[in-house]
Amino acid sequence: MGRLSFAALLGGLALLLASMAASGQNPAASQPQAYRPGVGDLMTMTVQPRHIRLLLAGHEQNWVYAAYELHELQEAFDRVVQVWPRYKGLPLGGMVDAIAQGPMTELAKAIQAKDEVAFDAAYEKLTEGCNACHQAANVGHVVIKVPNGSTFPDQDFRPQQP
Repeated sequence: MGRLSFAALLGGLALLLASMAASGQNPAASQPQAYRPGVGDLMTMTVQPRHIRLLLAGHEQNWVYAAYELHELQEAFDRVVQVWPRYKGLPLGGMVDAIAQGPMTELAKAIQAKDEVAFDAAYEKLTEGCNACHQAANVGHVVIKVPNGSTFPDQDFRPQQP
């Protein structure tokens, strides 16, 4: 870049900054805002995959992985609540606790006991709770069901031998 081009670039930048200052604009304030995913985005990106993987691990009796996914599911719910403490005026944290705490405690017990029957019952309650929460939040058209297959063809959910 020649001296003249560089000087023209600096001059143009100086004019832009002066113009912004004269109009009351703060150049630093015009930076884009940090990304804040919506509740639906967070549910689809973080909660729903964990919900599915939890079932697949339980059905393969991979209790180590099921415990891991249950923990990850709780963390996913925690992140949703952290980003969106209120959703449509509703206390999201209280709603998640009301629908998920009991079934997730039952799931933890079933995983610890390696009890697939208790696991399935608790998982069904968790899924029903998801739908109850959707109804309460006026998004009842979002219906969650117990998965009938894997959407993760690149992952093996069977227990691995050491």
